[in-house]
Amino acid sequence: MSGTKDFRPCPVCRILVDPASDYRPFCSKRCQQIDLGRWASGDYSVPGDPVSSWNDTEGDGEGGR
Repeated sequence: MSGTKDFRPCPVCRILVDPASDYRPFCSKRCQQIDLGRWASGDYSVPGDPVSSWNDTEGDGEGGR
């Protein structure tokens, strides 16, 4: 059996990550920050139907809550 069974590639740079890494699933703080920046800038998105605005006045009167 291989000793790299629990090692997974970093989602950003694809380097194998030690399962004991403080930044898992990332290999480093740098890759963690790059990924966060991609989410914040809209590079990543979750597919699905558009949702109504929080200011939506239709429906239950809760403003989309």
